[in-house]
Amino acid sequence: MALTRKFLSALGIEADKIDEIITAHSETVDGLKEEVNKYKADAQAYSSVKSELDELKKTSSKDDSYKVKYEAIKQEFDEYKKDIQSKETTAKKASAYKTLLSEAGVSEKLIDKILSVTKLDDLELDGENIKDADKVTDSIKEEWADFIVKTKTEGESTKTPPKGSGVTLSKEQIYAIKDPIERQKAIAEHHEQFGF
Repeated sequence: MALTRKFLSALGIEADKIDEIITAHSETVDGLKEEVNKYKADAQAYSSVKSELDELKKTSSKDDSYKVKYEAIKQEFDEYKKDIQSKETTAKKASAYKTLLSEAGVSEKLIDKILSVTKLDDLELDGENIKDADKVTDSIKEEWADFIVKTKTEGESTKTPPKGSGVTLSKEQIYAIKDPIERQKAIAEHHEQFGF
């Protein structure tokens, strides 16, 4: 699943947070693309070295040093391929785990910090998602409970209802009210001004 503004908006993430997430994601993807380009260049270099080796094989039938060089270069190339695959897998796991952290209610400010201390190697992917996502989400809620944002909307206490408009009027201001009903109401709300 692609990380798009529409997807993040559907998750209920605020617009300014979406911009931050998209920017961070773009930086990560750009970094990975640079690494892939580097490894592609190395792969192309491997082709030229292999062709040189083939030329050496043709010209030198007695010298076996090319075999040693060939094996060393081949091993280095295989390690590059393995490293690329490992980084791509780690990036996918990190992205999927971030999504689970967000869905579990972990504060957006703390997701990257949690991700930095999480062993992503322990997680398995099922396509683009974490395998057994429900179990992993439960463990997130248990392990990172202190970082889960709990939003609770509570109305004002009705034990002591608010008084009037909150503005204190002087005796003179109350006597200056022309409407007798409003003046009586103001006197009742500011009875301490009148000694009762």
